[in-house]
Amino acid sequence: MADPTYVPPQVWEWKQKNGGKFANTNRPVAGATHEKALSVGKHPLQLYSLGTPNGQKVTIMLEELLAAGIRDAEYDAWLIDIGEGDQFGSGFVDINPNSKIPALVDRSGTKPVRIFESGAILTYLAEKFSLFLPETQPERAETLSWLFWQMGSAPFVGGGFGHFYAYAPEKYEYPINRYAMETKRQLNVLNRQLSQHEFIAGDNYTIADMAAWPWYGGLVLGTLYNAATFLSVSEYPHVIRWAKQIAARPAVQRGRRVNRSGGEPSDRFIRERHNASDLD
Repeated sequence: MADPTYVPPQVWEWKQKNGGKFANTNRPVAGATHEKALSVGKHPLQLYSLGTPNGQKVTIMLEELLAAGIRDAEYDAWLIDIGEGDQFGSGFVDINPNSKIPALVDRSGTKPVRIFESGAILTYLAEKFSLFLPETQPERAETLSWLFWQMGSAPFVGGGFGHFYAYAPEKYEYPINRYAMETKRQLNVLNRQLSQHEFIAGDNYTIADMAAWPWYGGLVLGTLYNAATFLSVSEYPHVIRWAKQIAARPAVQRGRRVNRSGGEPSDRFIRERHNASDLD
């Protein structure tokens, strides 16, 4: 349903009362709003994040590295509460000028290295530890292509479909239909690919799977936006097969619990993670 009363003005003006779940923290300018230093733990890898689908990508990757025996992948995970505006603290803005989670600082070298954007973090960690990203072509190009496919597609699923279907203060038919169509198109792209391959980029589990699973796995398994029925996810049997296969991995089960609170008791979500025992 359209709003017949709205006529766009000649020049747009920001009104904080625009509404929505994140109206208190969304704004049209960048930069810090307050001084707040970031905590630093004992491990070289310091993650500042929240257990959204984008945040889960990185904690899943780190737990997979640890499960593979990479001891140097031990990490501290600090919760950035975007509902409280933590992403606009001066310390966080210093490591991610875009004020979005996740952000990582690697303190293992002579100078700290900051990495922001989930795809960049996955690539950095895969290259640092030589795992989950093929080193030879064409497998490497295929993996990176699917990784960037997910990075480019996620805004339509999250900021588009998820926002208007689950979070917008009012339900309007046009944006929900527009973004539901695009989300289903993406699920069809993934279903066609997974009908030919065990994992997204081929026969091996890679960072492309880690990037896509929290989004598309969440959609078809019903944990993201509670929209599985609305999207008729039974139309994507290969995505469902893949999503269940990834969900059964112990490292994935561990990674999806980090930097989160609430949820079903059996999940035992944790706000911060500083040792492997925190998840035990």
